[in-house]
Amino acid sequence: MPMNTNGDFDDFYRDTSRRLARYAYGLTGDPGDAQDLVQEAYARAWQRWRRLADYEDREAWLRLVVNRLSADRWRRLGVRRARAAAEPPPPHTPPPSEDTVLLIRAMRTLPMAHRRALALHYLLDRSVAEIAHETGSSIGTVKSWLSRGRAGLAAALGSDAPALTTNGADDAH
Repeated sequence: MPMNTNGDFDDFYRDTSRRLARYAYGLTGDPGDAQDLVQEAYARAWQRWRRLADYEDREAWLRLVVNRLSADRWRRLGVRRARAAAEPPPPHTPPPSEDTVLLIRAMRTLPMAHRRALALHYLLDRSVAEIAHETGSSIGTVKSWLSRGRAGLAAALGSDAPALTTNGADDAH
């Protein structure tokens, strides 16, 4: 089947870019870093678009790229954080809400596996089974990550904790 590369990629980008940006923001806690990760992930997807046509879940591939890029950035965070502290935030960016700041600060205290599971589950509405499949982990492991992640957030947030309800979403459907 002939593939219209530009049109397919454009449609894919339109359909996935907002979710991927939310996911990247959930991992990094920084809108600028999240945007950089998303742009790099889509640039890599564009370069490999013909190969990605055979993938069952191209969006999962993008999230994997964002995960790896995010992990690389966390390793180099010390240097970037020093530079960022010296620069004021751009004036056109509205400040995040106090709840968002508290939540992102708390997310940064969690191990990457917990952050990733929470971001996939709460920001992208992925089921436990979908997260297990995407991460190559068991359903029990994902449930543990979510439980420990929520407990870690509750401990980090203390009495300021916004409610993280599961609404039955932890079921492996």
